[in-house]
Amino acid sequence: MHAILPKSPERGADAAARALELVLASLEDSKAEDIVTINIAGKSALGDYMVVVSGRSNRHVAAISEHLISDLKEEGFGSARVEGLETGDWVLIDTGDIIVHVFRPEIREFYNIEKMWAAPDIEEGRLH
Repeated sequence: MHAILPKSPERGADAAARALELVLASLEDSKAEDIVTINIAGKSALGDYMVVVSGRSNRHVAAISEHLISDLKEEGFGSARVEGLETGDWVLIDTGDIIVHVFRPEIREFYNIEKMWAAPDIEEGRLH
């Protein structure tokens, strides 16, 4: 086991941007639909980017996800956390810097998470 040196914010942002390019290229290659990228840096400790995409069916969602997981492993992002691959309704792939949600269209519409994350910050104390 080796010690991991802390990344400078610039290097971290650069790594996240490179990972995002890889993710988007993989999703395009898999014919993922309605690709939306949301910059969540500063809004959340979860990561720098959230990517939301649709697949046409359970099989397409699973194929998009498996292709992305394979591409991430090849590029050294092998420790991504994956949830939901068994059902193919909503697969979450978390690389640390980037959270990818792959949905069937009706599931995506129901949860509408990109609208929630893209909403402007609500000012506190402005209720009257």
